[in-house]
Amino acid sequence: MLMVLAQAVLTAIDCEDPVSLANFYAQIIGGKIHGFEFGASGDSGWVEIREGGLRLLAFQKVADYQAPTWPSGGLPQQMHLDIQVEDLDAGEEFVVSIGAIKCQIQPGETFRVFLDPAGHPFCLVAPGALSE
Repeated sequence: MLMVLAQAVLTAIDCEDPVSLANFYAQIIGGKIHGFEFGASGDSGWVEIREGGLRLLAFQKVADYQAPTWPSGGLPQQMHLDIQVEDLDAGEEFVVSIGAIKCQIQPGETFRVFLDPAGHPFCLVAPGALSE
């Protein structure tokens, strides 16, 4: 039997502009934006999307942030989000309308790969595509 040490509670994503990126994802997954100021400039260096009592995603300001160059290049994707949608075509139309870029490389039929405004890859996934 595997002993569980802890519970994962939040995924934080590095970026240059946490408020902007949080607004992008909140339009996709819902929730409310909560920002926290730090530093002399008073900028929000840590922003979270929350829904009810849940913390859905966080965005952390990184001074020298560089976007991944996935699928090729010197900076790998490092991580990506899979977001389930009921209709891939409608989902694609929506995320592109709010600033996502559809990747030229589309390695599957049950999901579509995009880049968010900060350059992080993410996938829209059809229902059942991630089933065991």
